[in-house]
Amino acid sequence: MASRRSYGSYNDGCAAAHALDLIGERWTMIVVRELLLGPKRFSDIQRDVLGIGPGVLTQRLHDLEAGGIAQRRRLPGPGRIDVYELTDWGYGLEAVNTALSLWAVTSPALPLEADMSPDTVVLAMRAHARPASRGPDERRVELVLTDSRRRDGQPATYVATMSAEATTIDRSPGTRPTVAQVCATTRDWKACVIAGVPLEQLPDVRVSGSRDAVRDLIDATSLSISTSASGVPG
Repeated sequence: MASRRSYGSYNDGCAAAHALDLIGERWTMIVVRELLLGPKRFSDIQRDVLGIGPGVLTQRLHDLEAGGIAQRRRLPGPGRIDVYELTDWGYGLEAVNTALSLWAVTSPALPLEADMSPDTVVLAMRAHARPASRGPDERRVELVLTDSRRRDGQPATYVATMSAEATTIDRSPGTRPTVAQVCATTRDWKACVIAGVPLEQLPDVRVSGSRDAVRDLIDATSLSISTSASGVPG
């Protein structure tokens, strides 16, 4: 099968057109999205990106490597495990992912009833993150999310750090103390931070520690779309 011609081959020197040559193929930006929070194995990416076949995933990863956006690395120790990770340049695509999210969130066709992977929910929170509105001191909340799309999903752990300067959320839990822990499915947590369903209406979201800190995290990262238009169950 002949490869798709690039925009540059049509004498189009636009940088945005070149960006589409690099990441415009179907699934490419979705694969990038799944690597924005850190390296993953091939099987992890295929698990988290529902609908992508192994052949297509192999090709997209090959294209990302060829474009200098991603790279394959072998982890030290036994097992000879390979992971894929973004290059420093590739990590710049989080700004693109954020811009796309902020633009598309007002689309009337946005499938708000659809589920999301743990990383995708956290990236949505990062896209809308604001400084904490209460208290100058830095506080951390551990977030443990289980993929509601999979019955056998293993929880993924993140830590949100809130301060008057910024709110950040990272996959690596770290060792610094937290003031609260939240355990939830991605469906319930999405309903809370994206659809604006009050925490009290989601009994399956388990909170230990400071509930005020958890509410502050929701305030600092929520999208707050009206539930009447969302179709997200509470």
